[in-house]
Amino acid sequence: MATSSITKNFVISGQRQVEMFADAIEASANDQTPSIKVNATFLTNPKDIAKFMQKRKKANAGSK
Repeated sequence: MATSSITKNFVISGQRQVEMFADAIEASANDQTPSIKVNATFLTNPKDIAKFMQKRKKANAGSK
């Protein structure tokens, strides 16, 4: 959850608003996104990186 997007102070007053806020916080805590495993290859060889970037450039050529 992005907490840095909360940039303003707000006031919660009244029993109903307090309960709604607490319910929203609780629902947010219970709504966890499952982790998805991803296979990745780390490129460290400059020739492999250049080869990969060339493939990327060709793949994106039609989307411009």
